[in-house]
Amino acid sequence: MTRIPEPDHTPDGPFYEGRLLTRTNEEVVDQGIAFDLGTLVSRRGALSILGLGLGAATLAACTTATGTTTPTASATGTATVTPAPTSSATADASVTVPAGEIPDETAGPYPGDGSNGADVLERSGIIRSEIRSSLGGGATASGVPMTLTLTILDQANGDVPFEGVAVYVWHCDAAGGYSMYSDGITEETYLRGVQVADSDGAVTFTSIFPACYTGRWPHIHFEVYPKAAAITDSTTAIATSQVALPAGVCDKVYALSNYAGSSQNLAQVSLATDNVFSDDSGVLQLATVTGSVTTGYKVALAARVDTSTTPTAGTAPGR
Repeated sequence: MTRIPEPDHTPDGPFYEGRLLTRTNEEVVDQGIAFDLGTLVSRRGALSILGLGLGAATLAACTTATGTTTPTASATGTATVTPAPTSSATADASVTVPAGEIPDETAGPYPGDGSNGADVLERSGIIRSEIRSSLGGGATASGVPMTLTLTILDQANGDVPFEGVAVYVWHCDAAGGYSMYSDGITEETYLRGVQVADSDGAVTFTSIFPACYTGRWPHIHFEVYPKAAAITDSTTAIATSQVALPAGVCDKVYALSNYAGSSQNLAQVSLATDNVFSDDSGVLQLATVTGSVTTGYKVALAARVDTSTTPTAGTAPGR
């Protein structure tokens, strides 16, 4: 078990890493989102001083033998982003730019962003890349390992990487349930997390492959916020959309016993009939996936976000 550091005490009150602990009766991990943001900023500042900013670290980790860079999801290989390409002179050369802005989609009935009851975005620790376990303990979701990399591009500014935006990701578990909402897991917060985009516009999450439940094509939800400090107000999201998963990969995953029912559900829906992706069969939302059921999968998607337009996602049907 990891030992939680003890705060320093001064005449003015308890401090941790130079910051005042406002919740004096709570431990460091329970100080809330404002305290977490202070940790994020201070750590980035330290990396910058050392000449090892987050962007530089990412580039170093992702450089191939030919000198190009690709968004990577794990040490087991690389995931190339290749949905519906067009050319761009400003985006990272390794990212193929989609043909249009990522479609606005419903957040569905289980967003956990405060817009429909439960709100995980107020919780301490929500800014994290490993999302398989609930915050502060609790259950850990089991299933085929999945690493998700989203590359967010700033369409209004020539498709440059959208550094600094905060991306909130959530999806169902292997049984098709959503933490905070579904029976038996209303007290869990797993498969939900926020990351801040690096200098390549990329965020990466370690999770599990989601199930296919009745009436929906397999998918992952995400919201894009202008900055980490904005995530506590769902109305500030500048984009809300969903990632579609390829049929071939889904067939392999859903053959496993812990995804019982998913194969049958998948057989009853298609990208063309799904109530979210049917407009264009998910052409701008279909992820590139590499890997296997034994080593896990890497899921990657590039998304253009246009801040010059008004987001239209709302409470339309869809899960």
